[in-house]
Amino acid sequence: MSETTPDLEQQVAILKQQLAQAQKMTALGELVSTTTHEFNNVLMTIINYAKLGIRYKDDASRVKAFEKILAAGQRAARITNSVLGVARNRSDTFEPTDLCSLVEESMVLMEREFSKYRIQVDKQLGKVPEVVANGNQIQQVLLNLLINARQAIHERGQVLIKVEHDAANNTVDLIVRDNGAGIPAEKLRRIFDPFFSTKPGPDETGKGGTGLGLSSCRDIIEAHRGKIRVESTVGKGTCFTIKLPVARKSPPLAPIGSHIPAATTTPLPAR
Repeated sequence: MSETTPDLEQQVAILKQQLAQAQKMTALGELVSTTTHEFNNVLMTIINYAKLGIRYKDDASRVKAFEKILAAGQRAARITNSVLGVARNRSDTFEPTDLCSLVEESMVLMEREFSKYRIQVDKQLGKVPEVVANGNQIQQVLLNLLINARQAIHERGQVLIKVEHDAANNTVDLIVRDNGAGIPAEKLRRIFDPFFSTKPGPDETGKGGTGLGLSSCRDIIEAHRGKIRVESTVGKGTCFTIKLPVARKSPPLAPIGSHIPAATTTPLPAR
């Protein structure tokens, strides 16, 4: 039996990795569905202002058209880069990562979703050090929490996304708080259990309800040697806090030549 144990452990590890990849692809599919509509809106803006520039010959109208086309093109680039950021494997290793940049990328993907349900987003992104992380995995966690917050509110609410430095514990904290329905105490203690869900099933957009999202979030954060906790009050909302260790700074390089011993002079012998 002892000979088969490593094989079983290896199989479990492989299955967990495959499950994480499947969840990532599911999240990507959901986001592509959302961003396709937004990308179509951008294209319509470009087409309409291009027509305006062709129709009107005066400089003022054409300058306005070019400015709108440029702004729409830049937004399209941000959307594309954000989707590609989720799709590609930045790296399989943990490396210094800017959490604020991950938040900005994720919000490009979620902006239409929040706008559709008239949810206001308050971003409080402080100047914080980098964390030791796998960017893809942390973004997967963040997107999961944002989707959960949107579903908890349904319509017309507020979501706070905050990034701050906890110098005392040498961590960077990522906070996602909503003012939605909240989670009853008897369900809150099981919130990170595999296959446990507070939802009866996927919502009208097809998202959520499997009970795998938060369980995977906890596994990812613990693999980063971080912590994730949740606080919730029925009728007031839910707050998730993620604490990730700060990346260690490399020692500064010595100035060029500082390791070379100082030159000495020897007087020439007298002739």
